[in-house]
Amino acid sequence: MKSDTRNSLLLAAASAAGLLAATLYANRRGSFELAGRTVLITGGSRGLGLILARQAVAEGARVAICARDAQELEEARRELAAAGSELVRAFVCDLTQPDEVRQLVADVEQQMGPIEVLVNNAGIITAGPLDNMDVREFEESMDTHFWAPLHAMQAVLPSMRQRGEGRIVNIASVGGKVAVPHLAPYCASKFALVGLSESFRAELLQYGVRVTTVCPGLLRTGSARHAIVKGQHRKEYAWFTVADSLPAISMNADNAARRIWNACRRGDAEIILSLPAKLLSGLHGLLPGTTTDLLAWVNSALPAPDTNRGDARRFGYESESPITRSWLTTLNRRAEEKNNEEFK
Repeated sequence: MKSDTRNSLLLAAASAAGLLAATLYANRRGSFELAGRTVLITGGSRGLGLILARQAVAEGARVAICARDAQELEEARRELAAAGSELVRAFVCDLTQPDEVRQLVADVEQQMGPIEVLVNNAGIITAGPLDNMDVREFEESMDTHFWAPLHAMQAVLPSMRQRGEGRIVNIASVGGKVAVPHLAPYCASKFALVGLSESFRAELLQYGVRVTTVCPGLLRTGSARHAIVKGQHRKEYAWFTVADSLPAISMNADNAARRIWNACRRGDAEIILSLPAKLLSGLHGLLPGTTTDLLAWVNSALPAPDTNRGDARRFGYESESPITRSWLTTLNRRAEEKNNEEFK
């Protein structure tokens, strides 16, 4: 009996030591420092992009951020500049327009020097049943998550190849590994981004350019209010924003950003953020059919399509309910205030 207890304790200690070692290994910094480098972050005016920009500025990088909303962008620029960096530039750009993407890269390189780190972070999300989705939602998601990163990578690559060094970070999603119900346009486009990112990685290593694919699970960035909602709007927004707020299944965005920069410094091929995302991705890798069937069961618990007004597009902030204003979403509402996600 004593022997069994001792063996159990030894096994538990070994498991704890293994977990600690794995955590320390995953969080190592790497040797590619950001200080003095020119970094371009798309979608950098709020949410994860703004958090990544804050951390890059704190490390002494020259940071360029871009977004479509000029007012929102200026607020982010002022915050970043006030944090102690004069080398912060903000550029208004519609990333779905290839000519604007190429002009963005040209302007950044002219004003700040060759781009040494590109972070393709800009994103949109539409939540709702497949029956209420139109082709428009798929086209918009592909324009933002696939075509925009492709054009940005093509624009920065000539100078990276010439220098024989560079980092590209593509913010995909665990939804680019596993198709989640009621997020079909988002998942389809993120699957495309994962494939694009891995293809570029395989062919660019020979030039010293390292491409990192980032697949986060739910992050508490405060961005839920910007999501487009279809179907039973209030119910759809409720499940989405509550899930995005719960600490058991969502991740602190500041911690996520630190791990993303560490992966960039190391030049990792891929990083999956949060334990639930790793478990879901791992299960899908081992048992894809079973995982899909389990997600079909999850789908049955989500709000049914709305055949009357469900095709209408509403933002999350237009779909509030007592549930979304309750204590269940406290963490997300705090993140809204912190990360420039509130509607002015």
